[in-house]
Amino acid sequence: MTLLGTSPITPEEAASTLAAIRAEVGKVIVGQQDLIRSVLICLLAEGHALVEGVPGLGKTELLKALGTACGLPTSRIQFTPDLMPADIVGTQMIDESADGRRTFQFRPGPLFAGFVLADEINRATPKTQSALLEAMAERTVTVAGATRPLPRPFLVMATQNPIEMDGTYPLPEAQLDRFFMKVVVPYPSAPELLTILTRTTYGERPTAQAAATSDQLQAMVALTQQVPIADHLAQHIVDLVMATQPTLDSSPPSIRRYVRVGSSPRGAQALILAAKAAALLDGRPNVSANDIRSAAVPVLRHRLVTGYDAVADGMSTDDIVRDVLEAVPAPTVTIRGA
Repeated sequence: MTLLGTSPITPEEAASTLAAIRAEVGKVIVGQQDLIRSVLICLLAEGHALVEGVPGLGKTELLKALGTACGLPTSRIQFTPDLMPADIVGTQMIDESADGRRTFQFRPGPLFAGFVLADEINRATPKTQSALLEAMAERTVTVAGATRPLPRPFLVMATQNPIEMDGTYPLPEAQLDRFFMKVVVPYPSAPELLTILTRTTYGERPTAQAAATSDQLQAMVALTQQVPIADHLAQHIVDLVMATQPTLDSSPPSIRRYVRVGSSPRGAQALILAAKAAALLDGRPNVSANDIRSAAVPVLRHRLVTGYDAVADGMSTDDIVRDVLEAVPAPTVTIRGA
């Protein structure tokens, strides 16, 4: 295992930089601390965030403020039913030189940015949605037989309206599994709403300033991978993910009744990286059981495929994941000689 001491940045320095980023984002975004924390965890783990909420809750402003605070270019893609894959990844264009020669030149699409907002992703057709798969999984784009790398760090924050709203297309399970976390944006409280009105309807709106560089972000991403995790905590992650499998007799009753397909191994990978990133956000050099359990719902909620019984009985995947957490208690460590 690579030691934390070999990293160009310490956990304390990373936590200080991340706190500065959160402070800059907080100048623009009122409340939503859990959402901001979740998106930063995705950034540190090089994952992607699926953010669900009705329009007007500040999802777009969050990514713009985060991109400014991190010193990275941002782009926004408004997904609509007529959006084509080439509108996202880019296309080959004929370019004529001064001497009349014509050559094909690649014109990059909006995916070639550090932070990409895929706004209302579930309003585009499945064909266009799937154009994001390679970019999200491989950090590359292939056009006309040529594969081009995307900039690093690279974060897709996709927003979607609740699926019961008109004019939406369900995301395919394969694409859902590519999202590191699914975060549900709550409606602001009354005091938060009053603050929002004060900030946005009186005079000049506050703006975020750069609080980090690309090199610092890259160092923090690398440091996240190096955060150690004890063997009993890694086993706890295995136990949680295995408990989502409906074919096992040891799984909770709600899993066996309501779930058709449990979490993939990618869910276990996401859970361990989310726990490492959470520890780094708090300035700790190691993972705790609470880091794992607090990340379980946003990491696993979109990776469970439920059947009709769940809909009929009003059981959400959040409820089911909480049943798993209750059935698989946090591990305890026995100290020898105690």
